[in-house]
Amino acid sequence: MPKTARAVRSAPERLHLAADVLVLGGGPSAAWAAVAAAENGATVVLADKGYLGTSGATAPSNTGTWCVPPGDNRHAVVERRWQRTGELADQRWMLRCVDTAYRNLLQLSEWGYPFPSEDDGRLYIANLRGPDYMRFMRRRVLLAGVTVLDHHPALELLSDGDAIVGAAGVGRQAERDWRVDARAVVLATGGCAFRERILGSTGLTGDGYLMAAEAGASLSGMEFTGKYTLAPHGSSLNKGLPFRWASFHREDGSPILGPTGEPLRNGIGDREEEVARALIEGPLYARLDQAEPALQGWLRQGQPNCFVPYDRAGIDPFRDLFRVTLRAEGTVRGTGGIDIISDDCATGVPGLYVAGDAASREIMTGAVSGGGAINSSWALASGWWAGKGASTHARRRGGKAFRSEVLPLGQAGLRPAASPRADVSAGEVIEAVRNEVTPLDKNFFRSDTGLEKSGERLETLWRDVRDHLQGEGLERIRTREAASIAAAGRWSIAAARYRNESRGMHRRTDLPGKNPAFAHRLVITGVDDFRIAGAPERLAELAS
Repeated sequence: MPKTARAVRSAPERLHLAADVLVLGGGPSAAWAAVAAAENGATVVLADKGYLGTSGATAPSNTGTWCVPPGDNRHAVVERRWQRTGELADQRWMLRCVDTAYRNLLQLSEWGYPFPSEDDGRLYIANLRGPDYMRFMRRRVLLAGVTVLDHHPALELLSDGDAIVGAAGVGRQAERDWRVDARAVVLATGGCAFRERILGSTGLTGDGYLMAAEAGASLSGMEFTGKYTLAPHGSSLNKGLPFRWASFHREDGSPILGPTGEPLRNGIGDREEEVARALIEGPLYARLDQAEPALQGWLRQGQPNCFVPYDRAGIDPFRDLFRVTLRAEGTVRGTGGIDIISDDCATGVPGLYVAGDAASREIMTGAVSGGGAINSSWALASGWWAGKGASTHARRRGGKAFRSEVLPLGQAGLRPAASPRADVSAGEVIEAVRNEVTPLDKNFFRSDTGLEKSGERLETLWRDVRDHLQGEGLERIRTREAASIAAAGRWSIAAARYRNESRGMHRRTDLPGKNPAFAHRLVITGVDDFRIAGAPERLAELAS
């Protein structure tokens, strides 16, 4: 029989549980962490901001995986991928990831996940249909005996002075506070999309980054937020694959020309810069007229949700011109996040572990995006490692009783340093951050002058957030999200200004080309007065 969490005190005004491991988040990395911890003998609570199985960027998607079977070829596959990472990834971690992800894909098959079959009858395990996958993982989490708290966003971590010992938040539907005492916590809260309108990312506001930083953890890769994806104008559908077969035009129908005078085609990969320049100049239109009829059918069958906006608008995207835009994806398809210091995804703060997009993926993808496939395999692997690591840590602390008095670590958006002010609102804070971190001419193409101005604005904004932003009741969810977005934006701009070069998705118009002196990660530590430093060599695994 699986172990279940223990109720310490449950009352109409508050829910209080105790468990070995608390997982915060509801995407694939959170689900894998919860299952791994439970299978390692831990009692587990999973608290999700939304509904486990439908929340997050994976649930509405059709995603590939970085599926590399065992064999001599895997080193060559990893080496080829590493060559594209701007020399910042770590091949040891890349190999670990493909091995663990492959085992977990096979585990999915053994559990009964309905992978499709290829023509020769073999299962095709390299693709995961998001809705089916997350629905399946929800069932698996529940079968493992995990206590699932849906619609229970976490607001802050709890410390006993020596280690992280749980978290607290508020239940949206019951409108009551909750607290979970835990011997270890896994942050699987996703990345930060800066409230950009992209599919499945409304709740991805960088909450875990701020909670981890308040606890003393570091972040890395926060400068790599320059990933944008094409989408139909007015749509949240940031699925760029069909644009590989697109041509691009101005509003009058005249073609957009590339740098050598040829018509601009294929708007993904290396051509994204040309698309961005065209969009800065004015409205941009596309037509998927490079796709042959047979390919059109394949695209509709393989990526059906990509065509919903066109069908609703009565547009045939293969024949008609339609307006497009580039959607900023922050650290969802960027690489930044909480720095990992050991093989079990520990953060360096005792009792605190991290998985998925909440973690920095520089060790996997370096200065370039992990897109869907790399990030998907990373979620499979890092969730497993973090769940095992957290449950092992919990077992080591099993003899220590929970303290009744713990220190709540949340500050900005919860406990203002000065007096609250009504004119400092969550909505205005978020919009002010977006004005600095989403425009193409500020974030896709960067310069020292622009970064300096954005940095000054965000520092002023942060002081208002820190000193005056506060919410009551359920409004604390919104104010805490605003504080997290402000913190993530501030770190992103500061790290971008510090990296005096262009590398991967960090494009400095005033400093084109890579600088060998910056062939290393940048690590950020601190919240109010943070510091940025070059990362040391990968630390040896710490005893949890």
